[in-house]
Amino acid sequence: MATSRGMDVSVYQAAQDWPALKTKGLTFAFAKASEGQKGRDAKFDQHISGILKAGLVGGAYHFGWPTQDVQLEAANYIAAVRPYKNARLVHWLDLERYSDGRNYGTRTGAQIRTWAAEWLRLVSAAFPGQRVGVYTSASDIAAGHLPPGVPLWFPRYPWGSADWTRAEAAAQPTVSGLKPLFWQFTSQPYDRNIAYLPEAALRAWAQGDTTTEEEHNVAMDKDDVETLATTDGVFLAPKDAKDYSDNAKDPNHYWSFGSHVNDNTTRIRRVDKAVAALTAQLAALTATVAAIAKGGGLTPAEIQAAAEAGARAALAQLGDKLQED
Repeated sequence: MATSRGMDVSVYQAAQDWPALKTKGLTFAFAKASEGQKGRDAKFDQHISGILKAGLVGGAYHFGWPTQDVQLEAANYIAAVRPYKNARLVHWLDLERYSDGRNYGTRTGAQIRTWAAEWLRLVSAAFPGQRVGVYTSASDIAAGHLPPGVPLWFPRYPWGSADWTRAEAAAQPTVSGLKPLFWQFTSQPYDRNIAYLPEAALRAWAQGDTTTEEEHNVAMDKDDVETLATTDGVFLAPKDAKDYSDNAKDPNHYWSFGSHVNDNTTRIRRVDKAVAALTAQLAALTATVAAIAKGGGLTPAEIQAAAEAGARAALAQLGDKLQED
C-alpha cells in the first residue's frame, strides 16, 4: 500500500531542518499548538512556520482536558492556529489520558465522546472545509471516547525505535475494527508516522473542501438555479420580474438575454464559481484515484470509471436542484 512519511513535534523537540527532512522523503508534519483552556506550546510558531515554509503538509494538535470547558479549550486552540488558517492545516484533537487521569477525572466514556465531538464541531466551524480529526489510543477507542466518522491518527509502537521503512512494510494496524488514516509507529528517538495515502492523494485530502471558503461561497438560491437553466441565450424570468413583459410574472415565461445582461451579472458570477468549484472537485477526485491506483492495482479503465462516476453523481445533484421549485 502506498504511504507518506511524517512526524510530529512539540516543545520537547528542537527546531528541525525541515527542508532536509523533505529531501529525505518527509511529506507531512504536525505540531502541538495548545493544551487545556489556556496552555500554549512555546515552540508551536517556530515549528509550524518551518513546516509550512518547507512545503510540507502541515497540521496542528490540541491536547484535550475533558474535565474542562470545551468551548474555552476550542477557543484556545483556534486562537493559537488562526494566524495559519490560509495554510489549510489539518486539525487534531489529542485525546489521551494522563497516567494519573487528571485530565479525564470521573468523566464517563459517553461524556468524553460528547465533549470530543463538540470540540471537533467548534474547530470545524472556525475553519470551514478544513480537515479535523482525532489522535487517540486503542484503550480510548475501546472505552467509547472516539466520535464516529472522523479521521483517526493512531499510536501503536510494536518495535520501540523504528524507521519509516519498517512501518511501510508492515500491515496497516486495525483497532476495534477501524483502520487509521495515520499511524504513529514509534516515539524513539522522536514521533514518526505514516499516512495511508500516497503524497499526491494526501495533499489533495489535506486541502479539505475548498468550496466552503468565503471566496468560493457557491450556495445556490432560486435565482442561481434559474440562471443555470439557460439555453441558447434564453433564461427563465426571475421570480421578482416586473418590467420585462406583461407575462413576466408567469414562472414559465422566458425572456431574451440580450438587454438584461447587467441584471444577471451577479448571478452568473456566482454560478461561474459553482462550476469552477465542481471542476476542481472532479479534478481532485481524478488525481486522488490515479494516485491510489499506483499502489492499488487499478487499471486506466477503472480510474476513468471512478472519475466518471464522480461526475455523474455531481451532475445528478445539480439535476435534482434544477427540478426544485
